[in-house]
This record gives sequence, structure tokens and C-alpha cells, in this order.
Amino acid sequence: MANSKKQHRTVARGALRRFLHNRMAVVGLVIFLCIVALTVYAVFAVDFESTTAIDPPNRLQPPSAAHWFGTDEMGRDIFARILYGARYTLSISFAATLVAVIIGGIFGAAAGYVGGQVDTLIMSVMDVFMCLPSMLLAIAIVVALGNSVGNLIWAIGVSNIPKFARIVRSSVLSVRNTEYVQAAQVIGTPVIRIIFGHILRNCLGPVIVQATLIFAMAILSVSSLSFLGLGISSPTPEWGNMLSSARANMRNHAYMVIAPGMAILLSIFSLNLLGDGLRDAIDPKMEL
Repeated sequence: MANSKKQHRTVARGALRRFLHNRMAVVGLVIFLCIVALTVYAVFAVDFESTTAIDPPNRLQPPSAAHWFGTDEMGRDIFARILYGARYTLSISFAATLVAVIIGGIFGAAAGYVGGQVDTLIMSVMDVFMCLPSMLLAIAIVVALGNSVGNLIWAIGVSNIPKFARIVRSSVLSVRNTEYVQAAQVIGTPVIRIIFGHILRNCLGPVIVQATLIFAMAILSVSSLSFLGLGISSPTPEWGNMLSSARANMRNHAYMVIAPGMAILLSIFSLNLLGDGLRDAIDPKMEL
């Protein structure tokens, strides 16, 4: 047991060292942490009323010292709306990713460990979902269930379940017949404890990498659905609906589109860099 823990610590240190030597991954981490810090700052510093109150005399003001990102067609400060909108975009994306990780992980673990007809049934259902574009499936779920934050989370989460199910199943199959799992079975360890205590803990690497990349895709999905009017609707600020509202004025007031567009771009860009860095750190062979 002691040797196993020591080996895990050695592997973790090696992964951390490789990650810190990857400059682009560190840049992605720093950018994303800055976005999260600004989001947390908005919770305490930005009043919701200030992001929704109409101020006609200040409408369509260009970026200035008073309004860093300018004002929109209603006179609302775009910088404050970007910060406040991050709460919705990031929290919904994170919750949707968590739904996909948990449900997909359960299905994948069951399919890989039990095998047989259970594996065939679960993966057949996952294959059906994989045949549908995730964005199209999310739109269909939102339209069917209705437009709300909860339905938006489930729509994006369910559309990404097959990706995690396949990854976890593959990882479980690779460690199911190892000596330590067989030893746990011989001494009568409960199946649930074997799966969560011995198997899944050794599958966390690929799951974390995939979760980082799906988080980035979820941000794009949340913004896209809001842009189409199927997500967070105005006057509540969200990056996607801010882009949708700015379309009518983008020719003469491009800053209205640039601000929320850059927020989406930087978030996805940083998470992709972070995901690539984690992949290379956890599995150095991926660099080759």
C-alpha cells in the first residue's frame, strides 16, 4: 500500500513538472484563472440592477474611462454586463460538464466492468446519441423541455454524456483485469468499492482532460443557444444574448460585438490550451 501511494505521488509530481514546463498550458491556466477571478469579483462588485437598468442618454457610447467597453443600445455598461454574464455562462457550462462527467462515468464504468449484454446495450444507446450532432441534440432538448437554466444544463450535459461514457469504458477495460483489481475481487470487496476505489481513480487522467475540453465546448454551446434565443434571454446579461442584441449595431458600433466575442474566445482558447497541456502532462507519449 505504501509503495502504491509513493508511486502515485511520483507520477503526480512528474505530471505537474511536465505541465509547468509547457508554456502554452501555463498561459491557458493563467488566462482562465483571471477570467474566474473576474467572475468572482463580479459576484460582490457588480449589481444586477446596474446591468439591466436602461439609461437612454448614455446609449451607444464608445469605450472610455467611464465605460471601459462602451455602452449598448439601452445605455447599459458593457463591461459590467460582461462580468455579470460570466456568472451565467461559466456556471451553466460547468454544471453541464459535471452532469456529463457523472452520468457518462457511471454508464461507462458499468459497461466496462460488467461487460456482456450490459456493455452492448449501454454502448448501443451511446452510439445512437453519438450519431446526432451534440448541438442539434441540445437544441432539440431545450425546445422539447422549455427555455430555462435547468433545461439548458441538462440539454448540454446529456448531449456530451456519450463522450465520457466511451472514455471511461475504455479506461475501465484497460485496468479491469489488473492484479490489484483481481485481488480486491478475491477478498470479497463490494463491486461499488472496486469500481470507485480501485478502477475509476486510475481513470481520472483521461476524464479530467476530456472534461476540460468539454467545458470549452459547453461555453460555446451556452452562448450559441442564447444567441439563438433558446438559452438565457435578455435583459439578463449572457455573452451569447449580448452578441445577438449587438447584431443590429455591429456595423457602426463594432465594440458591442468585440467585447462579448472576445470573452467567449478567450475562455475557449484558455481551456483548450489547458486541456492540451493536461493531456501532454498525463500522457507524455501524446507529445510524440
